[in-house]
Amino acid sequence: MAKKLTLIALLVGLVVVCIYASVTVRRGFSTRDSPSTVEAFVAQRTRDMAIPAKARRMNNPVSASPEVYADARAHFADHCAQCHANNGGGDTPIGRNLYPKPPDMRLAQTQNMSDGELYYTIQYGIRMSGMPAFGEPVDNDQDTWKLVTFIRHLPKLSEQEETEMQHLNPKTPDEIQEEKDEENFLKGDANSATPATTMHHH
Repeated sequence: MAKKLTLIALLVGLVVVCIYASVTVRRGFSTRDSPSTVEAFVAQRTRDMAIPAKARRMNNPVSASPEVYADARAHFADHCAQCHANNGGGDTPIGRNLYPKPPDMRLAQTQNMSDGELYYTIQYGIRMSGMPAFGEPVDNDQDTWKLVTFIRHLPKLSEQEETEMQHLNPKTPDEIQEEKDEENFLKGDANSATPATTMHHH
């Protein structure tokens, strides 16, 4: 009986792989597309199987507090928001072009995960996705637990908190250059003179 069940499972797996291959060949490999139903199912099952049962049962040792939220907001804005957005919705230039795209962490797909599942996902990442491993390679990283606490808070994130996070987001090269140009202009750098001023000296 066990051999028969194993054979059936293998056949089902083979059918899934064949369907996936067929869909992929027709649709191509562009990351701009949304995952098919089969791909979404496979990705979900892969993530579920990648998290050990022991990790699922882990309890968050960090309690919610203004200090914890402040630390986690700064960490999230600096390390996570480029893909997930400050509000956790995932609507960013990088997030929109990942495959699969980041989930909206305010919704049930993420909020229904256990604290241990969230911790393990952040700490160790998910293979074959855009989610890398963050945090120190230790069993009980407090910064990661703070992020778990903050993720629970995302559905209630206020406009004031989101605005505060915008000031903590990493600056792009263009923004850095713009700040340098403004600073040079305010210092009276000759290189920042306007064309009109330069022509006047001539």
